[in-house]
Amino acid sequence: MEKSKVYFSKEITPKNIVKMFKTLGKELPGKVAVKMHSGEKGNQNYLRPEFVKDMVDYVKGTVVECNTAYEGARNHTEKHLQLIKEHEWDKYFNFDLLDREGPDLVLDIPNGKVLKKNYVGKNLENYDSMLVLSHFKGHAMGGYGGALKQLSIGCGSSAGKTLIHTAGATDDQTKLFDNLPEQDRFLEAMADAAESVVNYFKGNIAFINVMKNISKDCDCDGNASLPCMKDIGILASLDPVAIDQACLDLVYNSEDPGKDILIKRIESLHGVHTVEAATELGIGTREYELIKGD
Repeated sequence: MEKSKVYFSKEITPKNIVKMFKTLGKELPGKVAVKMHSGEKGNQNYLRPEFVKDMVDYVKGTVVECNTAYEGARNHTEKHLQLIKEHEWDKYFNFDLLDREGPDLVLDIPNGKVLKKNYVGKNLENYDSMLVLSHFKGHAMGGYGGALKQLSIGCGSSAGKTLIHTAGATDDQTKLFDNLPEQDRFLEAMADAAESVVNYFKGNIAFINVMKNISKDCDCDGNASLPCMKDIGILASLDPVAIDQACLDLVYNSEDPGKDILIKRIESLHGVHTVEAATELGIGTREYELIKGD
């Protein structure tokens, strides 16, 4: 497989997100879903709606999100919609909570390593293409969060998230923490779920990772640690594996001493295995060309 192109710029501004997207030369047809993280109540690191407004407007997109599978302000539709208002997502553009009501959309994964099906918010079928706009940071269960996490856990309904986290053991939220699997099986389940969403959009998908407010904790943490590294930049690619691998490499190659905190989180959970598994599934390659801009 030839190297994938990953575009990189150190300038982190709303306008530069749009500029980075344009470098891809990718037309997202029809109705565009912009997959983002709405930010848990109390989290201070998530990407704010005003920061991404130019990008969402450019693709005429609808920001989409799903309910969580753990206790908090986003695990049920009514609470999550209230937080959407508090975080002002619906102030700037259309917002769609994909699994606000069931039944879920079931995606088959015939060649999955762990999962053979994935449950996503049923409203996903209303969209023709997707922009996965991710905040790159650490994650308490996956080691790190980027494009692959947004595709998998991010697009999963509450039941889908539970199925991923338990490596297919159950889709019952109340039994999630009683069925946690061996770590690599969870990471492989993430890769399986990511593959199902990539295949669903049949090439009509693009990825942007923003490396700012880089904490060892995810935006799903209401008491997340403060950023441990200085901001790095914005990356854009048509390959979810390559863009995540490029972000990991930028962390490892950074001269910022704070990287040790994030690397410890990633390595303690074998976070790179999600990238390895996704590569084996064929949805991308770890071999990439980093094309630097302004």
